[in-house]
Amino acid sequence: MSLFALDGKTALVTGANTGIGQAVAVALAEAGAHVICAGRRTCAETVDQIGARAEDLRLDFADPMAARDVFAARPVDILINNAGIIRRADATEFGEQDWDDVMDVNLKAVFFACQAFAKAAIARQAGGKIVNIASLLSFQGGIRVPSYAASKHGVAGLTKALCNEWAGQGITVNAIAPGYIATNNTQALREDAARNQSILDRIPAGRWGAPSDIAATAVYLSAPASDYVNGAVLNVDGGWLAR
Repeated sequence: MSLFALDGKTALVTGANTGIGQAVAVALAEAGAHVICAGRRTCAETVDQIGARAEDLRLDFADPMAARDVFAARPVDILINNAGIIRRADATEFGEQDWDDVMDVNLKAVFFACQAFAKAAIARQAGGKIVNIASLLSFQGGIRVPSYAASKHGVAGLTKALCNEWAGQGITVNAIAPGYIATNNTQALREDAARNQSILDRIPAGRWGAPSDIAATAVYLSAPASDYVNGAVLNVDGGWLAR
């Protein structure tokens, strides 16, 4: 069997309607998995790209407990926690609602999705793979995004804490920290000539990342090839953090 084959596995990808989540869902399906594409909006476009190996599931992580019953209803082998939001404002003006909204989706919902997944996996004695999408701001502070930076630091810490508890149950918990990826969310940055150039000047690879760069790493962390990788936060950033 290939170390990167996911035949017979079922994966759930949150935020799978576009961007990184969509690319991850497609890549997991190409590796052989059946993929549940979850999002607060329809993931029909992603399901159409994949075909028979995919299905659409509406989950809105504005409710951090949105996934509490998902894993009890059917076996899921791989959980990709990709859904996230960001709010921008000066720290002196940052409001409580914006803080809570970001922390609920980016951190609280991630924990309770992981918890529900692990409970079901442990009950089945099946093991499993969890991949959380962290950020460069799991390591850096950013500017005007205090709740986002705090939430992504939290994702990195949570990944390590859950690894420590669940490794003995055959569950790996890892995270990917994407660099600057060319998606709809970064279009404004790429269209700003000065900002785009300053970003490229910092990236040793000399290019923006593609969603497929993150997707390939997600396949690795979901596959047998990474069975002894646990509690890791892998930077996929073209060398940004090494600069």
